[in-house]
Amino acid sequence: MVSLLQSWEILRTKHREIPAQAVTVLLYVASHNPCHKQAIEEDQELTTSSCSRMIDLLNKGYGRGGVKTPGLGLIEKYSDPSNGRRFLLRLTPAGEDLVDQIKDSLC
Repeated sequence: MVSLLQSWEILRTKHREIPAQAVTVLLYVASHNPCHKQAIEEDQELTTSSCSRMIDLLNKGYGRGGVKTPGLGLIEKYSDPSNGRRFLLRLTPAGEDLVDQIKDSLC
């Protein structure tokens, strides 16, 4: 049980109050690296807006009205070469390191 708590604490080093939906998106991307945003929405039953917010948090950041909240830099979003209207998501090196730390804590 301690290893599960350690895993959560590793995630909290990136964001003290990381939303559970953001953890879901991060772990989905880690296990399907790369993946489409639509696949996350369908498989995890997330709304389009909620998934977008979590991707923004895990990516470069988000904001409204000129106020920008920095992202965590754990995933990157890029255009799908086979369909320019769709986006693919993959872990950044920082995301890979974090996921590796989580895996190690569970062993």
